[in-house]
This record gives sequence, structure tokens and C-alpha cells, in this order.
Amino acid sequence: MANERTAAGSLRGWLLAAALVTFFAVVMGNVVRVSASGAVCADWPTCYGQAAWPQDTAAQLHMVHRLVSGAGALLALAAAVLAVRRGAARVVRGLAAAGAGVMLVQAGWGAWVALRPETEFLAGVHLGLALTALGALSAAALAAYRFHHDPQQADGLRFASPFARLTLAVLALVGVLMVSGAWVVSLDAGASCTGWPLCAGGLPTNGLGWLALAHRALTLVSGVGVSALVVRAWRGQRSQQVTLTAATAAFTLFAGQVLIGAVKVSRGFSPDLVGLHAASAAGVWAALALTAAAAGLAGRRSEDERSEASEPLQFRARLRDFFTLSKPLIVALLLVTTYAGMVMGARAIPGWEVTLWTLLGGALAAAGSSAINQYIDRDIDGSMQRTAKRPLPAQRLTPGEGLAYGVAANLISFFLLAGFVNLTAALLSLAGMVYYVLIYSLWLKRLTVQNIVIGGGAGAIPPLVGWAAVTGSLTFPALFLFAIIFLWTPPHFWALALVRRNDYARAGVPMMPVIRGEKSTRIQIFIYTLELVAVTLLMPLLNLTGSVFLISAAVLGLWLIGAAWRVLRVGGNKVAWKMYRYSSMYLMFIFVALVLDVLV
Repeated sequence: MANERTAAGSLRGWLLAAALVTFFAVVMGNVVRVSASGAVCADWPTCYGQAAWPQDTAAQLHMVHRLVSGAGALLALAAAVLAVRRGAARVVRGLAAAGAGVMLVQAGWGAWVALRPETEFLAGVHLGLALTALGALSAAALAAYRFHHDPQQADGLRFASPFARLTLAVLALVGVLMVSGAWVVSLDAGASCTGWPLCAGGLPTNGLGWLALAHRALTLVSGVGVSALVVRAWRGQRSQQVTLTAATAAFTLFAGQVLIGAVKVSRGFSPDLVGLHAASAAGVWAALALTAAAAGLAGRRSEDERSEASEPLQFRARLRDFFTLSKPLIVALLLVTTYAGMVMGARAIPGWEVTLWTLLGGALAAAGSSAINQYIDRDIDGSMQRTAKRPLPAQRLTPGEGLAYGVAANLISFFLLAGFVNLTAALLSLAGMVYYVLIYSLWLKRLTVQNIVIGGGAGAIPPLVGWAAVTGSLTFPALFLFAIIFLWTPPHFWALALVRRNDYARAGVPMMPVIRGEKSTRIQIFIYTLELVAVTLLMPLLNLTGSVFLISAAVLGLWLIGAAWRVLRVGGNKVAWKMYRYSSMYLMFIFVALVLDVLV
């Protein structure tokens, strides 16, 4: 049995790797298409007939695209062979084989186009094949995961309901949109249709102009299609976690791509936005492929969807539940640290525009991460008195709604930060989400007694986002802001864990009071508190802050050390609860002190 689980896990890993590498191949192909001319690397597999790595950027992009595409084809082939040898479900074998076959064909087609520059106009076919391979491999990976968690899953794809058929129609429509976009770029059709939305205020005068105008019309129709898909998903697919989340992600990515496309033009096609625009396009397609695959695997009937769509929903109550899912108090606290990072980085009050977009993006990132965390921990939350009444364990929202909301909020946050602030801030925010969701929630929280210590890095990222928002980079002083929150997190949450020790023990979470005992936890709370206060007092000594912060850090530090000392010497839930509350106020006050120190 263990060998069977290992084999199944290996197949899922290979399929996922093949899908991810193929995704990056599509992204790189789009970047090459936009940023490099067809005359570059007019041979294959090398550039200019030389084995050495090319020196110019355009040729390097071509070579990276070829290497990634080759790796994707090999991974897809290996996954298909593995699926057959391991006796995977018929639908998994079929999708894996289709993905591998199409991937090999598109690699050959790409080589043929590279060797014949006059056929550059056929690059759209190359993209279409790559998208087909990406869709098949993504669907195969999803099917493999579904069969692992539900061995009774029907072996096949069944598109019997109107929603399932709509997923196929929208998938095809967006595929045509992306291929037409490749043709518009490769043929420079945009030059024949200047202006917007029509061509110079009227109709085109040649074939290329009509191609460009048709692409614009397809964009509008595709947007309507994706919007209709997500609306119907939220009406009749709330019980379907993957379907609802993938449809929501597809809509958010589509809107984000439109936003980045507009910003890209206004900023003169900066390379970072060109790459992000290409990645967003590939992401839309992958999300729609997952939506269609999930709907096909579910095989729901029209009656099932109509029944779910007819369930009465209380709008205000659900809005309140989504707000609760965001953990607004935590969001507010993180925004204080984000704004302090902005003021510290700028050494002044930042402009209202960058402040607005940074705080809005930060709030959405924190809210989305909290929602995904509660989706992951819904089983734990249901067994703990403190969290049993949250929207997911109390079943006021479905797990799919919680996950879809979290994913959408994080994607919106990323696009807002990338479009209106800068890519560094957006990537830092995304890194914080990945850290919190993947490293802490999915891995560390249930694995090690040091979960809070290592996981504290996720909550320490918001001030770095604020710093990067106003400076475009990170410098040494920003690391002290990270260190403050990193060292604050263990005593804060261990104090709560002392109060809720029985809850954590019942839920099977290896918090320090459960594993090491209360005495050891109280000692660690005091040690980390001393380290935290020492770091804050070190900042003035290094001339990073002034006298206002020095006095504030000393007063606040003595207050917090006093609370930690009482936890150490007195013990009991009442004292630990005070430490938990005081530490929350301490974090807010210490970052307010940082702001005042700059302004006074």
C-alpha cells in the first residue's frame, strides 16, 4: 500500500512538473514574440550556428524559450510513460499522452519556424499547440489528484450540464483570442489599425487591419464569456472547490491582464510588465483549462446545478462572513507595519497615490492569505472552541467559496501592486502569501513545534512591501523592521497557545505548550521578548532612528518585558492572556513610534 501511494505521488509530481514547465514555456514564448524579432536565432537548435551562449538579450530569450520548451516536452513524455506503466486511470493516461504528443509536435513546429524566418506568421499555430499541451497536462495533473483523494471518481470527462459546456466554449474562445494575438504581433497588424476601439475612428482598409480589429472584438467577447462563467460558477458551483476557484482565478487573471496591458502601453512596454502580461495570458488559459477539467471530472447534471443555484442566500450575512474570513483586525495591524515601512523608506510622508495602492494591495494580500489559511485549517478550526464559529467550520460558507475568495484577493493584490506601485513590492507581497500558505499553513503548522518561529517570517514581510513601494528596492535598515515582527511573533502566539493549550492538543497542532510544556513555553516567551526589545534598542545605536524612537522603544520594551516576566514567574491563563493582548498593542505602538520618529 505504501509503495502504491509513493507511485501515485510520483506520477502526480511528474504531471504537475510537466504542466508548470509547459506554462513557463508559453510565457517565454509570449515574451519572445513581443520583445524579439523573428530574424533573431534564425537557425536551430543553436543561435548563429554557434554552440556558445549568445550575448545579445533577444537571442538569449530565444534560447531560454527553447530550453524550457525542450524540458517541458521531455517531462510530458516521461509523465505519459509513467502514467501507462503505473496503470493510472484511463482519463489520466489519455490526457497525459495527448499533452506529451502535442508538446512534441509543437516543439518540432517551433524548430521548423525558426529555420524558416519567412514562416514567422505561423507562430500562432505554434502557440495554439503549446496551449493545447498546457491544457491537457493541467487537466491530467488535476485528474491524478482527484483520483488520489477520491478513488471512486468516475473515469472520464462528462460535459453534461450547461455550465460544463460553457467552460469548453470559453476555453476555446480564449484560445482563439491568444492565437489571434500572436498573429497580430508577428504580422505587426496593430500598425494597420491605430486608434481605439476602431481603426483611426473608422473601419480597416486592409486585411491586417481587419485582423487587429477582430482581435479587439474577440477580447471583448472573451471578457463577456469569462465574466458569465464566473457568475454562473458562484451561483451553481459553490460546492465544487476546484471548479469555483479555477473559474474565479481565470476571471481575476483576465481582468489583471487587461490592467497590465493598459499600464504596459502607458509605460512604454517596460520588460517587467511585458513579462507579467505574458504570464497573465498563460495563467488565464491554464485556469480555464482547470475549470473545464474540474467540471468534466465532476460530471454534474443540469438538475444538480439548478438545485444549488436555487438555494436562498442572505447577501448581508455572507458579506459579513467574507469580511470575517479576512481577519480584519490582523489586516489593520499589518497595514500599520506596512505604512511604517513606507515612511521609514521614504524618510517622509509618502504621496497619497502610492499610499492608497500600497495599503489597498496589502490589505487584499493579508485578507486573501487569511482566507486561504482558514480553508486549509478548517478541520482544525472546527475542533477548537476559539475558532469553531468561523465561517468555514460553521458551514456558513463552503470551502470552495473560502478558497476562491482567498485566491482572488491575492491575485487582485498582486496586479494592483504591480500596476500602480512597482513589481518589487508586488513580488514581496506574493512571497509573503506563499510563505504563509505553503510553508507555514500547509507544512510547518502541523509538523514542528517551531512552527510559529519559522512561520513568523510571513507576518514580517508587510513592512518590506511598504519599504519597496517607495524605494523600489530593499536596503539594510529594512531588515530591522522584518526582525522586529519576526521576534515578536513567538511570544505573542505562544501566550495565546498557553491559554488555548487544550484546544491545540485536541486539534493535534504541535504548539510549544502541548509538546514542551508550559514551563518551557514561559521561558521561551521571556527570552524572545528580551531579544525583541534588544533589537529595537539597537536601531538608535546604529543611527537608524532618533531619540523619539529610543524613548518609545525603552518605555514600551520595559512594559512588554514586565508582562513577559509575570508570565514566567506567575503563570496562569489570566497572565498569559494579558501578555497576548499587550503584545498586540506593543507591535502597533512600536511601529507608530517609528513613524513619529521620522516626522518629528
